[in-house]
Amino acid sequence: MAEFGQQFEQKGLWGKYLLTSSGCIGACDSGPVVLVYPEGIMYGNVTKADVAAIIDEHLLGDKPVERLKVSPEVW
Repeated sequence: MAEFGQQFEQKGLWGKYLLTSSGCIGACDSGPVVLVYPEGIMYGNVTKADVAAIIDEHLLGDKPVERLKVSPEVW
């Protein structure tokens, strides 16, 4: 979460995206997880190193990060 906040700050993304923490949202075995809306794409086993890919590729590039996606059936 802290890495997302730091990168949001560096890239000027506050106000363009909302960053919210939560408890378990049903896929705790795949955690830590990141859920991106409105697409409803969940990323699992996200590490600090994966944050830049999620931001750059998905949020800014509009292309989901396939290697991190959790199957919709999981959650």
